[in-house]
Amino acid sequence: MRVDKTVENVRSCLCLKCPSYSSRCKLKNGQEIPFDVSHLQHLEVMFCAFEKSNCIHENQGCLCAKCMVHKKYALNNEDYCLNTGGVF
Repeated sequence: MRVDKTVENVRSCLCLKCPSYSSRCKLKNGQEIPFDVSHLQHLEVMFCAFEKSNCIHENQGCLCAKCMVHKKYALNNEDYCLNTGGVF
């Protein structure tokens, strides 16, 4: 199932709390969430809806299975930050 690119989903997302999302990534990508994210191709968060991260390069732990967005859309994969579409 395709994840809707909505601000509500972005706010429910756990990506920024993930152990793989390093302090360096957080500093580099300290961005405001736009009011409309539906048209964006990339956002450095909610990787299950967008594409993989541009700054996460190593799995330091994964929170995908605990995320409300992951549950809401009945996703089965993890590591969306490292692989667009997650690990199969």
